[in-house]
Order: sequence, then C-alpha cells, then structure tokens
Amino acid sequence: MISNPTPQRALRGHMPKRPTPRAATTGEHHAQLAGRLTLRDRWLARMLYEHKVLTTQQIVELCYPTMRAANHRMLDLFKWRVVDRFQPFVTSGTAPMHYVLDIAGSVALAYEDGLDPKQLGYRHEDAIGIAHSLRLAHTVGINGFFTALVALSQRPGARGRLTAWWSELRCGRLFGDMVRPDAYGRWREDGHQIEFFLEFDFGTEDLGKLGRKLHGYEKLATETGITTPVLLWLPTNRRETTARRALADALSQLDRPGLVPVATSAADVAGVGGENNPAVGRWLPVSGPSSRRPGRLRLVELAQLWPHVDPPAAAPSSTSLPVQQAPAELAAPDPIPPSPPTSRFRR
Repeated sequence: MISNPTPQRALRGHMPKRPTPRAATTGEHHAQLAGRLTLRDRWLARMLYEHKVLTTQQIVELCYPTMRAANHRMLDLFKWRVVDRFQPFVTSGTAPMHYVLDIAGSVALAYEDGLDPKQLGYRHEDAIGIAHSLRLAHTVGINGFFTALVALSQRPGARGRLTAWWSELRCGRLFGDMVRPDAYGRWREDGHQIEFFLEFDFGTEDLGKLGRKLHGYEKLATETGITTPVLLWLPTNRRETTARRALADALSQLDRPGLVPVATSAADVAGVGGENNPAVGRWLPVSGPSSRRPGRLRLVELAQLWPHVDPPAAAPSSTSLPVQQAPAELAAPDPIPPSPPTSRFRR
C-alpha cells in the first residue's frame, strides 16, 4: 500500500535556480540585469513596489497580451530575483500565482533613481510576508479594481484612461492623520475627468465604522480645499443597500456634507455589462439630486453630477497635500505601462 505518493507538483521539474540574496545585490549580477531588463520590466517592478502584490491575471491586464507571454517573462524575472512569488492556500482549486518585489528588483529601482538601496527601506521578509497577511485578499481586491481600469485604458479605441493610481500605503503617508483610504485614482473619459478615493469593502467591516470615515474625508476636504469623491465597492447588492443607509445617516451628521460626495457599487450588480468593469453604469450616488435619478451611472458621469468638485490638476502633486513625501520615496508610477519593444523578438 502506498500511503504517501509523490505529489504531482514534484513531478513537474526542479525549482528554477536563483542567485542567493547576497549574490542578487552584487555588481556582477546587476551588470547582467542592465542588458536584460526592459522598460516594461522596470515599470512592473515599480508597480510591485507601490502596490505590494499582483496576481498573474492582474499582470496580464496591466502589460501583457496573453497569459502565456506573462508566465514566460515572469519566470525570467523570478530567476533573476527581480520578483518573488507564492501561491496562497485555497480550499478548492488552485490559487493564481502572486508576485511581489524581490531583492534585485528593489536594488535596481534604487540605483535607477540615484538612491542608496537602504534608503528605500525594502526588506524581502516584509515583501514576501504578505503571503501570510490577513489583508492579502483585501489588497488583491483593491489592485484588481485598478488593473481592470488599466486594461480598459489599453483597449483599441478606448475612450477612457486611468491617469493616476496611488496605493493604500502612499495614501496613508499623505493623509493618514485624517483618513486612510484604500487607494486614490483619477479617470479621464470623453473630455471629463474625476479623481476619487476608493473604499474597498469585503463585508467584514462594521458599517458604523465605515460611516464614521466620512468625518475624516470632510476634514481632509476642509484642510486642503479639494473636494474628492469617495467611491465604495461592496461585495453584494444586499450589503450595498445596508451600507447606503449607514452612509446617508453619517452624511446627515456632517457640518458640510457637500464636501464628501459618495457613491456606491456592488460586485454583483445585475444588468451591468462586464461585471468587474468599474467604469460602466454601476455607480449610485448616496445623497443629493443625483441620488434621486433612476438607474446607475458611469464612473465619468459622476464628475458631471457633482459640478462643485474642482477639476483635478493635470498630475497629482505633493505640494497641494498636507504632508510632504519622504525624500527617499519613489514617485508613484504611471498606471499605464510603457510601449512594448518594437522588435519582433518581444520580451
């Protein structure tokens, strides 16, 4: 009787050979990387530094034409220790591969920006440690919201474009003394644009706490003089209905509720083309005249229904924010990847 057969995964081949952590930081290794890393590779490393973790599917949405092309290139980046990877445990099926920034990738980014690698504060233990974080699914969900918008931006004949995407960590550094949004983004379409804070709800947060966050957004708008809409993404239509009551009650208690435009959407909204498409007509304002209009609104239509919201600047700038960026902090990367190589031997 065979009680412990060889797992199928063990029959697929050996683990790819990788340099040791020490070898990955040497001049010899980075001299080799200088001739291997494309602009897209370096951009993806910056995205992983900014947003912590991306799944294979999200990476395909960001910058690869097919899953096959992404898998081939990500394997190379893994072998060179530009990225690291893991598969979280799931109770059924197989989880997608999750990628984080690795040692060689962080060193390359630092040198590219003229910094000492130690100034970035990168630790491989922290980067790969997200595999065990209770916030892993939440972080992946937030990133999936934005990678869907990036994919839309790159479709042939696309009318819209994601022009800014800041991570939860960056938002915390800039606004954390008043509010800690899950992300910040800016969407432009048909000559209109809207900037927004995202609150990504998995149905586990107390709705009273969710409503109390609006006080922080009111304070932020008062301090900065910038009215920024707050979008709440909820897991189910039922949860959305309950949350809207709590949000309406919280808005009624604000001194200046007009400073906090709020809209909600649910992942299972019926009748929406492309269930995970955040730009389509799925948003429902919580208060004001627009909330009494029938039907749900497209993302860009929210900007037209909140005319008191100042048009965002051409690019986000820390000079208009209450907290300055740390000197060694990397700038937020452009959410749209650089153009792929023109050679027929694309990497």
